[in-house]
Amino acid sequence: MTHILESLTYSIILPAYNEGVRVGDTLAKILAHFKKTGWEAEIIVVNDGSTDDTCEVVRSYAAKNPALRLIDNPGNRGKGYSVRNGVLRARGDVLLFSDADLSSPIEEAGKLFTAIENGSDIAIGSRWLKPELQAHRQPLLRQILGRIFNLALRMILGLNFKDTQCGFKAFSRRAAQSIFPLQQIERWGFDPEILYLAKKFGFSIEEVPVVWSHREGTRINPLRDGLRMFAEVLRIRRNAIRGKYASAQVQTHVL
Repeated sequence: MTHILESLTYSIILPAYNEGVRVGDTLAKILAHFKKTGWEAEIIVVNDGSTDDTCEVVRSYAAKNPALRLIDNPGNRGKGYSVRNGVLRARGDVLLFSDADLSSPIEEAGKLFTAIENGSDIAIGSRWLKPELQAHRQPLLRQILGRIFNLALRMILGLNFKDTQCGFKAFSRRAAQSIFPLQQIERWGFDPEILYLAKKFGFSIEEVPVVWSHREGTRINPLRDGLRMFAEVLRIRRNAIRGKYASAQVQTHVL
């Protein structure tokens, strides 16, 4: 392994399930941004049991770009599992996970990195601190259900953020290695869990307004997955009461 790979500044983690149509464009945009900014960075694509050509597309880019790695999950495990799997294998000092469709453009990552460089342990992208930054909003039903879910998080977990579900979050290495080994939610409801753990262990969290655009083709069913996420919030609360989040555990990274 080269010294450059051992001293990376940033890791970009992309969970991907059947993203063959979009992932090539996403990788091209991120790699072009690396070149423009001069970042010492890597991209980790975590394949969550895709049945399309996601892996083939990623491998074609990885063959020409040593900054790109592909990790395979053991089957389809969920977005939360994918993010954790990528984070625990990342080499960067600052780790960011993003949706594979780049709903928030990669150029917005600099806002989160600056927040961490200025002292925050975690920076989370927010669609609702400055709603005018949304180029294309979600359908009205999803907005309403999202506001209801946000209220539930405030009441049940004490998470007083405008937006917990934006798939654009960055972590210092110390925070990531303390939080993600304790994560137990493997599907859509993992965001509240990692923020709950961050708050529990005293990590500073900054909510940062970002440009965002709703992408068609999302796999979330607002009603079915909304109910499942609410059940996962109750599970987080139950885990906390039972002492399953008893202590932060700083882990060494996995290669």
